[in-house]
Amino acid sequence: MNELKRLTVFCGSSEAVDRLYFDAVEELGKVLAEMKIEVIYGGGNVGLMGKLARTVLDHGGRVTGIIPRKIYDNVTHIELTELIIVETMHERKAKMYESGDGFIALPGGIGTLEELTEIFTWYQLEYHNKPIGLLNTKNYYAPFNNMLEHMVSEGFLHKRYMEPLLSEENPRSLIERIKDHSVPLMNKWKQDIGDRI
Repeated sequence: MNELKRLTVFCGSSEAVDRLYFDAVEELGKVLAEMKIEVIYGGGNVGLMGKLARTVLDHGGRVTGIIPRKIYDNVTHIELTELIIVETMHERKAKMYESGDGFIALPGGIGTLEELTEIFTWYQLEYHNKPIGLLNTKNYYAPFNNMLEHMVSEGFLHKRYMEPLLSEENPRSLIERIKDHSVPLMNKWKQDIGDRI
């Protein structure tokens, strides 16, 4: 069982999405606050980002935002538990990645996908062995999972690297699975040469 004190959450900032996504994120926020799991996120105030932060705070939880100065200077802000201002997107991502005991990707756009695939790549390269959860509202991540399976079947990705990925539609079920999931630290460099994929 993982000690989950802080979860890094990747999520979208668009408001023009189905309300079902907001409902799921609100439920997730309540669960995180109830379980006293601090949220680490990108510091935004709109879309699923804003909904998550406000819900966690409204239910007595803690939220830390990490935001580049360029974005900070151009948006309004939520009164968070803590707001950390960094200079670049690279600094933001590095600090978000190191701060959490695990990761959750909510439905989102290209930025969310980029953060998800990067942290997945870091697992493959042995930079961490933390669980990665997908909140699969409306089966949002089905195409992503299909693409990963296609990579495996075509030999571009070894199935062992799918180990940290957990996908659930129900927010509480996702958190429980993350808590119960022990992710092995892979040793990519010591595999047989023919198995290095």
